[in-house]
Amino acid sequence: MRIVRLANFITGSSGGLRTALRELGTGYLAAGHEPVLIMPGAVDSDEQTGQGRVITLAGPVVPGTGGYRVLVARSRLRRLLTELAPDRLEVSDRTTLRWTGRWARRAGVPSVMVSHETLDGLLGLPFGGRRASARLTTRVADRLNAATAASFDTVLCTTGWAAREFTRIGVDNLVRVPLGVDLERFHPRRHDPAVRQRYAPDGELLVLHCARLSAEKCPERVLAALAQLRRRRVAAVGVFVGTGPRQAGLREQAAAAGLAVHFANYVDDRTEIARLMASADVVVAPGPVETFGLAALEALASGTPVVVAAESALPEVVADAGLAATGGGVGFADAIVELVRRPESARRSAARARAERFPWSASVAGFLRAHRAVGAPVGLRLTGR
Repeated sequence: MRIVRLANFITGSSGGLRTALRELGTGYLAAGHEPVLIMPGAVDSDEQTGQGRVITLAGPVVPGTGGYRVLVARSRLRRLLTELAPDRLEVSDRTTLRWTGRWARRAGVPSVMVSHETLDGLLGLPFGGRRASARLTTRVADRLNAATAASFDTVLCTTGWAAREFTRIGVDNLVRVPLGVDLERFHPRRHDPAVRQRYAPDGELLVLHCARLSAEKCPERVLAALAQLRRRRVAAVGVFVGTGPRQAGLREQAAAAGLAVHFANYVDDRTEIARLMASADVVVAPGPVETFGLAALEALASGTPVVVAAESALPEVVADAGLAATGGGVGFADAIVELVRRPESARRSAARARAERFPWSASVAGFLRAHRAVGAPVGLRLTGR
């Protein structure tokens, strides 16, 4: 199958979506298919890679997002899709690219929309310091989700938590396939005493946060937890890996509070990230609207337990290999302390065992089953579309 994949809201550096696209494309290619990824970038490019053909179309940066780019030239993208004549269309953007589902239906191309985010959660975040009512949020999300489900043959969600806003409105073209983790790269053997010496030379608790520093990720909760730990006389050091629009403010807050915090920006070397993951005592994933949480799963694969936001999908992913926290700094500090009180060998073994249930091979197989299950037999392409 020629599987043409579309994605929006991608930065030049790594992130969960970029990782998922790479791993799925690599798996499709290894399975004998022809993956083609179309995504926005700073300039146009077209190259063959380890994940198949990657076509980058120049797209603008969305203001205030810290670098996210989008595909905006609709007519150009439509022509490109027609030229590529896909056997399947896979779309990782439920908002600005929803129209491609209608294009696929007119062209006779089976389509899958991958829901990487939750409208319930995003619409419920404060905007301009104000939060919409739950009733209004639900009504708007339901209307938009119904339109999305009607535009695509299949809606694919990665967790039951992510699927619930579709099941609420009776969507019947829904499948669930979890994402995965690179169990070889992210491994407890990456534990590195030199990393601990660099960040926690006096044996302090090493608390890691690895995500974009943006509003939906709620990185301020990590600072609040570190402040709570200091009040309890728990020596702790925080390491933030990532960039985003909240970075400058977080630096100022940490400095004003006198917290021991390092900002590592984006670490391009994935092996270096793996060393950080395996060397930390706890990884904190505080985002309340996460629909899966790849960074949390990478931490578990590295043998490091995770504290996650109770209102997100992550409790479903980490299970008893981590703890779910509610509220702000107090709740997250409580969970951190409870986790590190567990015997180290037990908590690290439990983390690794949980991650081993999510190999990328299983994710690739699940996505391919979803593609095979929809539409006309391969080879019955329409011409002139």
